[in-house]
Amino acid sequence: MSTPSRAARPHRAAVLGSPIAHSLSPVLHRAAYRALGLEGWEYERHEVDEAALPGFLASIGDDQKPWAGLSLTMPLKRAVIPLLDEISDTAASVEAVNTVVFTADGRRLGENTDIPGMVAALRERGVDGVDSAAILGAGATASSALAALARICSAEVTAYVRSEARAVEMREWGERLGVAVRTRDWSAAADAFTAPLVIATTPAGATDALAAEVPDQPGALFDVLYEPWPTPLAAAWSARGGALVGGLDLLVHQAVLQVELMTDRRPAPLAAMRAAGEAALAAR
Repeated sequence: MSTPSRAARPHRAAVLGSPIAHSLSPVLHRAAYRALGLEGWEYERHEVDEAALPGFLASIGDDQKPWAGLSLTMPLKRAVIPLLDEISDTAASVEAVNTVVFTADGRRLGENTDIPGMVAALRERGVDGVDSAAILGAGATASSALAALARICSAEVTAYVRSEARAVEMREWGERLGVAVRTRDWSAAADAFTAPLVIATTPAGATDALAAEVPDQPGALFDVLYEPWPTPLAAAWSARGGALVGGLDLLVHQAVLQVELMTDRRPAPLAAMRAAGEAALAAR
C-alpha cells in the first residue's frame, strides 16, 4: 500500500481519537521504530473528534516531514471512510477503518488491522480454529470479532446482547460476513461459557458479575480489554485453567500490522512492542 523507499527517510505518524490520552499506540509504534533502526521517525497522539477529522486530514502535507499514516480509534473508524480514496475489502466488510496509509502521490488508503490482529492473537495462543463460538456484546468491536470468526469458526456463533435492536444488528452483520449468528439475551450470558471460544467485547465492568459462573474446565477466552487487567472474568478464567487472550495481545498484533503498512519494514518487532506495552501498563 506504500512505496518501497518509505523507510529510507524519516516520516510522521499518529493516533487520532477522542478521548485519546489513554492510548498505548505511541508506546508500541515508537518501540517498533527503535527496534527497526528508523531514526527520526515520529509517532504522536492527537485529540480529534468526528467534527475535527476533515480539517486534520486536510492539514496533512503542510509539514516538511512527510506523513506515513494514522491509527484511528473511536469515534473515527467509520467517520473517516468518506474522506479516503480507497479502503480494503477487510475494512469494507465491517465498515470500519483503523489504519490510514498515505502514498507518495498523496492518496489516502484505509485498512482494518483489528480483524487480522484478532486472528493472529488467537493463533499465537493456540486457537487456530473452533467449531462454534460465543460473543459477549454487540458493539463495533463485536462486528470485528464476527469478521475474525468468519476465518476460524466452522459453525455457529452465538451473540449475547442487551436489546432486540442489538440482536438484529448482529444477525445482519452475520449475514453480511457469511457467519451463522444466533442471538440470546444478556441474562443468559453465562451460557456462553460452554463454547470452545468466548470473545468478550464489552466495556470495563460489564462482565464482572459473570466471573463466578466460569466452569471448571473452560475453553478459550478472548477478553479485548487491556486496562484494567486482568478483568475479574479473565482472572477467574485463568484460575480454572482456560486459555486466555487479552486486549494487549490484540493491541500489539494490530499495531504490528500497522507498522508494517506504514514503514514497509517486515516483520515488525512483535516482542519489542509487547514488552514496551507491558512496561507502560505496569507503570500506570
